[in-house]
Amino acid sequence: MKILIVNKFLYPNGGSETYIFKLGNELKRQGHEVEYFGMEHEGRIVGNHVQVYTRNMDFHTGKLQKLLYPLKIIYSGEAAKKIRKVLEAFKPDVVHLNNFNFQLTPSVIYAVKKYERKCKKKIKLVYTAHDSQLVCPNHLMQNPVTLACCDACLKHGAFQCARRKCIHGSRIKSLLGSFEMVIYKKLRTYQNLDTIICPSQFLKEKLDTDSVLCKKTIVLRNFVDQGIQPELIPKQNYVLYFGRFSQEKGINTLLTVCRELSGIPFHFAGSGPMEEEIKQISNIKLCGFLEGDALFREIAGARFVVFPSECYENCPFAVMEAQMCHTPVLGSDLGGIPELIEEGVTGELFESGNVSLLTQKIKSLWEQPDRTERYSGNCKNVKFDCVEEYTKKLLKLYAY
Repeated sequence: MKILIVNKFLYPNGGSETYIFKLGNELKRQGHEVEYFGMEHEGRIVGNHVQVYTRNMDFHTGKLQKLLYPLKIIYSGEAAKKIRKVLEAFKPDVVHLNNFNFQLTPSVIYAVKKYERKCKKKIKLVYTAHDSQLVCPNHLMQNPVTLACCDACLKHGAFQCARRKCIHGSRIKSLLGSFEMVIYKKLRTYQNLDTIICPSQFLKEKLDTDSVLCKKTIVLRNFVDQGIQPELIPKQNYVLYFGRFSQEKGINTLLTVCRELSGIPFHFAGSGPMEEEIKQISNIKLCGFLEGDALFREIAGARFVVFPSECYENCPFAVMEAQMCHTPVLGSDLGGIPELIEEGVTGELFESGNVSLLTQKIKSLWEQPDRTERYSGNCKNVKFDCVEEYTKKLLKLYAY
């Protein structure tokens, strides 16, 4: 089978890129042909044989180029033209879409359908929803000013985004995002998708508020790899946070708790804009950005992991990776997080943003090592798909 994976970034940039690289490698290992289409970038690590990509488009920067954004982020003639060249050369059986809005735009969907008519061959169109982009123009379902979770566009229409300046705090960018969503909703563009993969029940429920999308969605949780044997890593006396150091991840709340619980050692692994604030707290050890076995060893050695996110998480790898390392998680009660933690069995939940409750929970877990030890034992029974198992399920969705 020939699979064309489409994603705007073709270099390591975030969770969706980790997903497409590991998935592509596994599909190749299982004997399938895989190529990629997206933006050109100096860090690009995957591609296609005809070496055709769109120009790199940064929605955050640029001066004169910004004048072209109103057209480019709604419909990209360049993306449509260039993906057609890849389609004609590669002749895929499946096009697997990932993050495409704004930089590539839904123009790639129309290009696939046009190619399908031309070659008189059915092309399966599968989309993995890494976020809520199809129902929320800023894709986070979070107000950028107050950082409060928000579903206004789902309830009252896309122009709530413009009214609240939800994209980068800019009225113009938010208006463009609103227009993009309204236009493609009216055109019923996403009717062309065969399947929409939702990594969580939470995200499925949000997408299902749309009358077109609800007929396409299925839940298929993310895969997670276990790089070590966690039983060989002894537990040590620290509480771990790993991930991005930013406000939407609940770092402000967690730092307040760390100051309050000065007798408890915390380890922070990752990077982000709040790194300097973290460095100021004496009971936090900053481990830097870790990956691979080094990260898994740090997770496996922790008494428990704190995941205090204050935005709607989809199916966070961090929560799954912690449990695969036999480490319980204390997580906030937002989005898809509660779907991954069995309360009182593999970890616990707390009200997102509630400093006093998080302080109480961390203190209680720290002072009762038998409790975290029991949770850790229960984590040994938690099962998530590895990439091989996930790919086998995906291939069934690819089939005609």
